[in-house]
Amino acid sequence: MVFLAVILVIALMIPIVAILVDSPLGRSFARRVEGQPGGGGDATDVRELRRKVDLLEGEVDELSRSLSATREELQFMQRLLEKPKPTKPS
Repeated sequence: MVFLAVILVIALMIPIVAILVDSPLGRSFARRVEGQPGGGGDATDVRELRRKVDLLEGEVDELSRSLSATREELQFMQRLLEKPKPTKPS
C-alpha cells in the first residue's frame, strides 16, 4: 500500500515539476545555477537596460526634431503652391 502511495505522489509531481521548470521563474533559477548573467535583477542588467533606454530616448528626440523640420518644409511648400501666379499683361 505504501509503495502505491509513493508511485502516486511521484506521478502527480511530474507535471507540477515540469510546469515550474518551464516557467520564467524556473528558467531564471536555471540561469543562476549555471552562472550565466540574467538570472536575476543584476545591477549590470539594470545598467544595460538604462543605457538602452537612454539611447532610445535620444533617437526619439532626434526623430521628433526631424519630423518638426519636415512639417515646416511641407507647410512652406504648401504656401508656395497655393500662392497665385501673377499674370503678365499683354
